[in-house]
Amino acid sequence: MFTIAHSPDSDDAYMMAPLALGWLDDDPDRQGFAFEFIRKDIERLNAEALEARYDVTAISFGAYPELKGRYELLTAGSSIQEGTGPLVVAREPLSPSELKGRVIAIPGLRTSAYLALRRWLESLGVVVSFEVVPFDKILPSVAEGRFEVGLLIHESQLMYREAGLHLVMDLGRWWKDATDLPLPMGGNAIRAELPVEQKLQFARLMRKSVALARNRHWESVDYAQSFGRGMDRDMVSRYVQGWVNEFTEDPGPRGREAVRRLLGLEPVWIQG
Repeated sequence: MFTIAHSPDSDDAYMMAPLALGWLDDDPDRQGFAFEFIRKDIERLNAEALEARYDVTAISFGAYPELKGRYELLTAGSSIQEGTGPLVVAREPLSPSELKGRVIAIPGLRTSAYLALRRWLESLGVVVSFEVVPFDKILPSVAEGRFEVGLLIHESQLMYREAGLHLVMDLGRWWKDATDLPLPMGGNAIRAELPVEQKLQFARLMRKSVALARNRHWESVDYAQSFGRGMDRDMVSRYVQGWVNEFTEDPGPRGREAVRRLLGLEPVWIQG
């Protein structure tokens, strides 16, 4: 059994829809695989990847430095977006310098969002404290006053205005201004010890899955929405179209350079 672990987040589920729903069962690259899908929160997957538990797993790029040697990155399946990304939000209007000394709720120490946040704060010379909170609890925790500031990822990025929160910084916009590159958040990684031909075969299949999901957009949206995050169909569509894009089919030179710059090391990629 070939295990594929991904988060139930809309973008991850969307790009896996063709594999999970059997749309590629007749493809030559599908032959020889019997898939088992595992769905868990991304920070839990980051931790379990340290044990090389799954054949393919979604990871935060921020976790990759700990995983290098255990996993290699698939070129297909990355969440990379140009000019927008995780959001630093506050209950009251704050300037970036006013973050000094405050506690920021973050979704995990291995998340790419936390890595980007640290890079941004370092560039400002601002020192803060962090507290890990489940990603889907950060928005309500800030709105209800348990934290003054939070780092939003996933679908909550679309919901903060409705909760009455204020944007302090879009980290994707900061990264774009600082580097002229897109901001990489997550990717799919394959166990390094698998046979080379099997890794290449699955890499091709993953690329086809991403392309077919985009081609059969609304069917893929319905599959993604079935995991539920409180978003209606149009909001799911808007979210996945932002994060499942041309970089998801293949990061290309700019996407690869963005990953290298964010991590400060050269990843091993398996080309789809």
